[in-house]
Amino acid sequence: MKNAEIRALSLEDLKTQIKAEQTNGQSMRFAHAISPLENPIRLKQARKNVARLLTELKRRENEQATNTAN
Repeated sequence: MKNAEIRALSLEDLKTQIKAEQTNGQSMRFAHAISPLENPIRLKQARKNVARLLTELKRRENEQATNTAN
């Protein structure tokens, strides 16, 4: 998921996507522990997607807090 796609998401969609990516990453880790994944780089990509989503969520929360304080 690219940053432009992440910025286009609504707040609720962003939270839903975070949960989905975390669940997906966890299931991939479990599957990889049992038998190696065909493409283990997907684990790294899943972690990065979660980090991007969380960064955008934090940015929006900080922006909202700044706007509320002013």
